Amino acid sequence: MTRATSGELDAFLAANRDLEAVEAFLTDASGVARGKLLRAAELPRLYRDGRPLPGSMLGLDTTGVEVDQTGLTWDTGDADLIAFPIPGSLRRQPWRAVPTAQVLLSVWESDGRPHVADPRHVLAGVLDRYSSIGIPVVAAELELYLVDPVRHRGLQPPRTPGGRRLDQIDAFSVTELEELSPFLDELFAAARLMELPAETAISESAPGQLEIVLHHRTALRAADDAVQWKRLVRGVAAKHGLLATFMAKPFTERAGSGLHLHASVEDRDGRNLFASEDPAGSPLLRHAIGGLLAMLDDSMAVLAPNANSYRRFQAKSYAPISRTWGINNRTVAIRVPTGAPATRHLEHRVAGADANPYLAIAAVLAGMHHGIVHGLDPGPATEGNGYTSTRRLPSDWPHALRRLRDSPSLAAYFGAPFLAIYDAIKTAECRRFHAQVTELDLAWYLTRA
Repeated sequence: MTRATSGELDAFLAANRDLEAVEAFLTDASGVARGKLLRAAELPRLYRDGRPLPGSMLGLDTTGVEVDQTGLTWDTGDADLIAFPIPGSLRRQPWRAVPTAQVLLSVWESDGRPHVADPRHVLAGVLDRYSSIGIPVVAAELELYLVDPVRHRGLQPPRTPGGRRLDQIDAFSVTELEELSPFLDELFAAARLMELPAETAISESAPGQLEIVLHHRTALRAADDAVQWKRLVRGVAAKHGLLATFMAKPFTERAGSGLHLHASVEDRDGRNLFASEDPAGSPLLRHAIGGLLAMLDDSMAVLAPNANSYRRFQAKSYAPISRTWGINNRTVAIRVPTGAPATRHLEHRVAGADANPYLAIAAVLAGMHHGIVHGLDPGPATEGNGYTSTRRLPSDWPHALRRLRDSPSLAAYFGAPFLAIYDAIKTAECRRFHAQVTELDLAWYLTRA
């Protein structure tokens, strides 16, 4: 068990003597932060002894409803599990008026074994497979929408501090970035204080849509960064009277939001094993792509975890719809970007911004490992319009869940117990979602059926 040290805590408390509270939270299977607000005086005990949390906390669906089929509630008497701080994750929350920090938690059995339902342990288990290959390095690009938190007539783009409603598509607009500068300036300043590697901000393909790049890290650190980044963005946005959403498809007629994952593998001396003068990368890179394509269908329920996720996959939307790869091509699922030979890597473009970062990265690294150890050939690169390919990805939630449920390869990497819990949560959630009678049902069928 790797635990955060008391020395780390002592240094933080010495630098933050005014601290009053701390958010201590884990990330559940759906990617939702769940935990407790502690008083600062409780931190030493948290670091020394851990914190009991009900096991049912890891068996909730996206809306916070307990899913009995996980076996984590009544079957266990809702027994407590022990949560410990993740090393290096104790950070000040700069947007809070009351001096508050946050710390990420991971969950363990009382005997020190990683708990099977904790998504962070799933990623750690996949990383263990790389011990004889190298060190995976990952960078996350997260797209998001800023929207008006008040919904009078549906969801609306936000107003700028100057009062202008962002209601026109103006892709890559520096004017929009400038108009949002009070929010962006505070966001980047807060990221520096939290030691989160936020880099380029881009105005994306719809009003109020942004993409901000997080610099590459080792895989576990990259996932921790993405979780803390989403918490930071929401907090700073709320302070500015905005609602930040990582929903995959918040607007019917506008672009969806993705989680693009850039990945490579380094040796122990930090040399990129995907590096090559060939624009397609080294043979190891091509094997990694072959594995990703082979496992892509089985991974869709992780990369696109909600009903809304599948609304994002449309032709000519910059979201892929087929099992394709290409060089310098944004219409494919797996892209090899241009750049200096030493920086050669792959970009996985399938996951939505709503995906759990731990599980999305675990799925990508599992596919890469599968291809590397089996020497899989990805086939010829797609040239031109990848949307014409007929090798279609699962296009709806029930189909994706069936693929996940029947996947021995994904179970081998994620662990059958975790996959059973994840499937139980998402299957129950899928049934609840599709059982709802919506306004669209009434508008289409009330007088016509």
